[in-house]
Amino acid sequence: MPCLLVLLILAFPRLVLVVMFFTSTYLQRAYHDLIIPILGFFFLPLTTLVYAWLTNSHHPLEGVNLIYLLVAVIVDLGGLGGGESHRRRRL
Repeated sequence: MPCLLVLLILAFPRLVLVVMFFTSTYLQRAYHDLIIPILGFFFLPLTTLVYAWLTNSHHPLEGVNLIYLLVAVIVDLGGLGGGESHRRRRL
């Protein structure tokens, strides 16, 4: 069951952000302001979720936890850049 949850989070991070925002205080505890989750929704949704998880579970941002965050950034940026490379190959 946890693997299915991780797959859903990876497939639909924006949907998970919206559901978490309206049903819990998880994002509000990680981000004390509203602007960062909104920007994270549009630009880096998986990174926003990973940072909220690290903050709420009181893990320091060093070592393996920093690697989790960097992998989330790379996955988010790969999703943004992947569409651009596909568009360029079409032309």
